[in-house]
Amino acid sequence: MIIDLPSTTTSQVNSKLVRLREEGGAVTLGRVLTLVIVTDDGTKTEEAIDAANDASREHPCRVIVVARGARKAAPRLDAQIRVGGDAGASEVIVLRLYGELANEGASCVVPLLLPDTPVVAWWPNEAPAVPALDPIGQLAQRRITDAAAEKNPIRALEQRRTSYTPGDTDLAWTRLTLWRAMLASAFDLPPYERVVEAEVSGESDSPSTDLLAAWLAGCLKVPVKRAKATRGEGIVDVRLERRSGVVELSRPDGKVGALTQPGQPERRVALQRRSVRDCLAEELRRLDPDDVYETALRSLGKVVRGRTTPKAAAATRKPAAKPAKAAKVAGSVGGAAPVPTAPVSTE
Repeated sequence: MIIDLPSTTTSQVNSKLVRLREEGGAVTLGRVLTLVIVTDDGTKTEEAIDAANDASREHPCRVIVVARGARKAAPRLDAQIRVGGDAGASEVIVLRLYGELANEGASCVVPLLLPDTPVVAWWPNEAPAVPALDPIGQLAQRRITDAAAEKNPIRALEQRRTSYTPGDTDLAWTRLTLWRAMLASAFDLPPYERVVEAEVSGESDSPSTDLLAAWLAGCLKVPVKRAKATRGEGIVDVRLERRSGVVELSRPDGKVGALTQPGQPERRVALQRRSVRDCLAEELRRLDPDDVYETALRSLGKVVRGRTTPKAAAATRKPAAKPAKAAKVAGSVGGAAPVPTAPVSTE
């Protein structure tokens, strides 16, 4: 059910929600958090709502969408309430703000927040330079951005590094969950040797590739090279060099990955690019600061960027002075959600 409230106020929206609760009873109760989506009004607004509706089936919540409209229009608030089949397992409140009101999203959100529940802010497209200082970001315990959706993903990722505040996270990091889990699992099998050098290749504008390289640099304390792949999408290949040979996780077709290492048969795994709704649902599972993500951001400066091929890189490699134990990789995966047993797509 969709209820339109044109040229309204937040007080009238709240009154309508109370009447719906009285009519529907427990159907509109039982929310565990408030998810605030901040975006410009347009076609991408519905895409974000659809992703939130799917995520709400795992995390019942109230979804408040702040859709900023034309700034030159007269100040006006058009609201829309969605419940039932049009709102997944949540209740969706769409606030379309026009004119000077477009810059007052936080003032419109506050009266609609669920009492005594956490607040999560999500910018599905362009995010503020410092999410924690944004008026809506200040209301939230967790702030979700997506560097891959920015005009310049790599520059946006660097901005995330400089502006990081506990509670920040990015969907470019969430897309790495199974990549990190698969690489960590490789060290559960013999030979149990240290990694002396690593290389991660992917698209030049893939922030997830940069974050994966930084995660390895921070965990292993070894030289990590970030190379540009000549084919494939997103992350294409990860090579970890050990004394006995190379551990490699490759996904050239963007769908199926292959894990190879000395003395072990090749293991094929599902590594399709993850959807936004899957990543959002995973991020809503935790509301505490992600320390592993913070470490990866801090390690971005340790990654060496280059364009040489794996063979050329192997000819110029030098052993690390103090290589770290491979076991540290496995320990750092604890910052991610539990690894599912069924095949799941990933970045």
